[in-house]
Amino acid sequence: MRVVTINVNGLKNAAKAGFFEWMKAQDADVVCVQNLKARVTELDDAIYHPEGYESFFFDAEDVEQGGVAIYSREMPKAIMTGFAYEPADRQGRFLQADFDKVSIATVLAPCALGEDDEKQQEKDDFMDAFLLHLNKTLRKRRQFVFCGSLHTAHLVTDASSKYHTLEVSGFLPHERAMLDELFEEMNYVDAFRAVNLEKKQYTWWPEWAAGWRKQAGWRTDYQIASPTLRNNVKDAWIDTETRFSDHAPLIVEYDFSAPEPRRRRRY
Repeated sequence: MRVVTINVNGLKNAAKAGFFEWMKAQDADVVCVQNLKARVTELDDAIYHPEGYESFFFDAEDVEQGGVAIYSREMPKAIMTGFAYEPADRQGRFLQADFDKVSIATVLAPCALGEDDEKQQEKDDFMDAFLLHLNKTLRKRRQFVFCGSLHTAHLVTDASSKYHTLEVSGFLPHERAMLDELFEEMNYVDAFRAVNLEKKQYTWWPEWAAGWRKQAGWRTDYQIASPTLRNNVKDAWIDTETRFSDHAPLIVEYDFSAPEPRRRRRY
């Protein structure tokens, strides 16, 4: 299964730039989109419902705050909007599709870069709630992939050295510690890094960082897989040649027919 995640920073503008033509050419099974900046009622045009894909949207009360979408070749067994965290649910930040072998969600965290302390607190509160949700998800007898634009780089290798000494949202110690908890304590899999260890792999270039082609970027977009899916990740790459927004698409190949690791017996 090929899964794509991308923060388009406005679906209408992305569509004008050829996003759906690009999407069809990727031969993707599921495409997770973040930051629609549009109401569902504004997405009735056929361009937003490409042939061969089922389309699902979850918009925000304030369109500038987000909105997410999932495009899928296969009709999901169920769709879930929100994850029982009221601020995020009002802002359209989480949408999940359940398939036979896996559930795939699209997630958009608030961005606090260049914002005040109140916005940073909003982001921190969202991440606390999201991590709580992922911790609860570990108890479920299903496999999950959370495709998220988290606006946070995890390790020093996930951000250009230009930012290592800057105290800016997205690379603050407590934000990175949250991802430590996610990947090291909960044992979720950073699907990209499970198979791709190359340097200078970035998905986002801040607008004020001139010359993104000089690799002055961050890797802030993730596919977060259930711990038992580590061996199911077969390939992963970032399409840095494609520019529908200040984010690049992240693409991961999974083999869900591969055997799962045996679960440890608990006594």
